[in-house]
Amino acid sequence: MANNRIRMKQLHTLITYRVSGRSKRWIARSLGISRKTVDTYLGYLHSEIGSDLSELLSWDEEALFRLVKRQDSPTTHQELELLFPLYQKELQKVGVTRLHLWQKYCLTTPHAVTYSRFCHYFRRWESSQKVVMHLEHKAGDKLYIDFAGEKLHITETQTGKKQELEVFVAVLGCSQYTYCQAVYSQKKHDFLLALANALTYFAGVPQAIVPDNLKAAVTKSDRYEPDLNESIEDFASHYQTVIYPARSRHPRDKALVERTVGILYSRVYAFVNEHAFSSLHQLNEAIRERLMLHNQSFFQGKTESRQSLFEELERPVLHTLPSSGYELKSFRKAKVQKNCHVLLSEDKHYYSVPYRYVGQYVKLIYSAENVEVYADHKRVATHERFRSQHQYTTLKEHLPAQHQYLMNWNPEFFEEQAKKIGPNTLLAIEQMLTKRKYAEQAYKSCAGTLALVQKVGKERLENACERALAYDFVSLKLIRNILDRELDKVPITSELSEESSQTRIIPLHANIRGAGNYQ
Repeated sequence: MANNRIRMKQLHTLITYRVSGRSKRWIARSLGISRKTVDTYLGYLHSEIGSDLSELLSWDEEALFRLVKRQDSPTTHQELELLFPLYQKELQKVGVTRLHLWQKYCLTTPHAVTYSRFCHYFRRWESSQKVVMHLEHKAGDKLYIDFAGEKLHITETQTGKKQELEVFVAVLGCSQYTYCQAVYSQKKHDFLLALANALTYFAGVPQAIVPDNLKAAVTKSDRYEPDLNESIEDFASHYQTVIYPARSRHPRDKALVERTVGILYSRVYAFVNEHAFSSLHQLNEAIRERLMLHNQSFFQGKTESRQSLFEELERPVLHTLPSSGYELKSFRKAKVQKNCHVLLSEDKHYYSVPYRYVGQYVKLIYSAENVEVYADHKRVATHERFRSQHQYTTLKEHLPAQHQYLMNWNPEFFEEQAKKIGPNTLLAIEQMLTKRKYAEQAYKSCAGTLALVQKVGKERLENACERALAYDFVSLKLIRNILDRELDKVPITSELSEESSQTRIIPLHANIRGAGNYQ
């Protein structure tokens, strides 16, 4: 029989022409059908009625239809329909098409129907089902997510004030296995946290996630290539999946989650709205209980539930969750200042960057615990995050050599360096540090004193410090003066030692006149 039956009125005309002696070619041309179709129908009618077809002229269209329909044997019609429930599940697997199923069917059936008849019977069987699964949804393929239009609320215990909450919904396309939870807002932090919880609930990751064009996911909507924000791209990278936003103002792109939200209004909202909850945790616990019942309920007219389809079809093909959970990150651009630091404006805290990037713009990627700095897509610095305002977090290796030396300035550093020169230098440095109200005021003097060793050597500096200690006040100027006048080469007499212990000695200086000017 031809792939598509001709109308019974055409068949009646075909019989009339043939009984009147018309040729098959003339009949085909007159009816606008192929010669092969005429041959097929006449061959079947002759096999059923005999060579004389005149008795069929008195038959009505219903009788002719019943006669033609008998050509489909039980194997190609009734027995084939018994296989369709199994084929329906097979089609939900990735890569399986009707053509594959027909080829598999032909291998096991001697008198298999053609591919077009196979598809015809399958579509007719689909239309007879009370609930038709969306065969375009492959197992483990897409997760549809959205925020419900209606909100839930919690009630503060002390004030009785109600706080409205958003409801996040996620639905796997094949099994319609559902997850939902209440969150404080649709902002990026709450959105990504809820999405991460959904993937944990499913214990796996689909190949793609289909969100609406909400601001937490899409920076700029576009029919073909919407711009995603960096946070959700980072989320997708962490879970090894892709984000595939629905088209703007095309609700049919996410009809599955839209329809699920409507079901949740009756199965979840109706229950939780009858009770008062004082915390988000309590509300989500109640939602989880109703959600479990929703997923375990049978589809109308079916012996399957979302839970059973999920376990059978989707769970085995979902990608494995990463070993570590997702840590929410934020992204900012900043310019490296001349002091080799960048400002994280959110905390008003400064973090060091290698000095070769001074004057360049870098990207800051920061979480609750860490701050990472990227330049030219390469990470150049990592810091623990601090929230103290107007403070600096600095790694010494990020600074130039001269700045690294300055970073070491502290009393212990100068005392350690002086100890390498000699005991007199150490005493002189200690006196410089203790004579000032703030030790930091003496750092430059200490650095200048220690630097003299490069010019005069350890021995001369030791002698100069020994002579300077004989006076009441040790300073860099005094030590330099001693070295310039080469007084460090003159032995310190006992009289000078005794005099210094009893009287105050005026330090030597070019601007101080001697005793001869007063005679």
